[in-house]
Amino acid sequence: MARLTIDLGKGVEPGDVIGHNATGDLNLSHSHSHHGHSHGPSAGQRIGVAFFVNLCFAILEIVGGLWTNSMAVLADALHDLGDSLALALTWRFTKIADKKGDSSYTFGYRRFSLIGALVMAMTLIAGGLFVLVRAIPRIIHPEPSDARGMILLAILGVLVNGFAALRMRGGSSLSERVVTWHFIEDVLGWIAVLIAAIVMSLSSIQIIDPILSILITLYVLWNIAKQLKQTLVILLQGVPAGLSVELVESEIAKIAGVMGVHHTHVWTQDGEHHVLSTHVLCDPDCSIRDSSALRTTIKTRLAEIGVPHATVEMEPALGGDCTDPCDECYSA
Repeated sequence: MARLTIDLGKGVEPGDVIGHNATGDLNLSHSHSHHGHSHGPSAGQRIGVAFFVNLCFAILEIVGGLWTNSMAVLADALHDLGDSLALALTWRFTKIADKKGDSSYTFGYRRFSLIGALVMAMTLIAGGLFVLVRAIPRIIHPEPSDARGMILLAILGVLVNGFAALRMRGGSSLSERVVTWHFIEDVLGWIAVLIAAIVMSLSSIQIIDPILSILITLYVLWNIAKQLKQTLVILLQGVPAGLSVELVESEIAKIAGVMGVHHTHVWTQDGEHHVLSTHVLCDPDCSIRDSSALRTTIKTRLAEIGVPHATVEMEPALGGDCTDPCDECYSA
């Protein structure tokens, strides 16, 4: 079931959630978060903590990799150093994204967070490919490592990155989700190293380490690729997940006084804050007061289905063609 969190809207509590039931209708459920006030850490604070944890642990990994003579640990250390740079950029862009709109960016700065998500995703993909390049040769030519030292590093890695993943839990922005995946990747990677180190300490089978590293890396790359696709869809102003033009127009058409809906465009700023513009046909004899009241009702309904920012152009239903400047755009 697709779920959308509403930020604001007349007649709608902040934090209300929209979902689809089995028949495809929209259901509005109210959260019990004391009117949406959150006393937890902000996205910027969570990502800031993630940055410092990642950077400190990357330095520790370099020392540990040299100590254990483990190429897998050193490869992960270089990976984490690159991730630290991406996290720093994500942290900065997330702070910029909190700024309100001005004459330069009238919709606000929320899309800057997408730049951080994009950089983070690309860095994780590059790091994953680097791990594959280092791990595949080790299948052909296994190298001995200090298994006991790797076990100690792996336990520490699981604890540190597990703490960071829990710290990021609950983030709703794309940037936070990508960062969370980074730490989940590291937890899984260190579990693989722990298993491999235990096996190597009990036997001489050195090939398990690179095989597990490759499997975990492929799994993470698959999930990061999906996050990257979602980021690109937002940047290309695609229709938000869980919404459709047909759904929006059908909800508007149900409102009394609406005689038609067309030239509807729906997009999202950052995956959470959705925007819409549409043309609504009304009775030609409708007064300015009634037209304004109808527009208010439409905007209220749009806020209820997850689109708090809407531009609604009212037109008299005269039977002629609508002269829209975007005639080549999508039209239902």
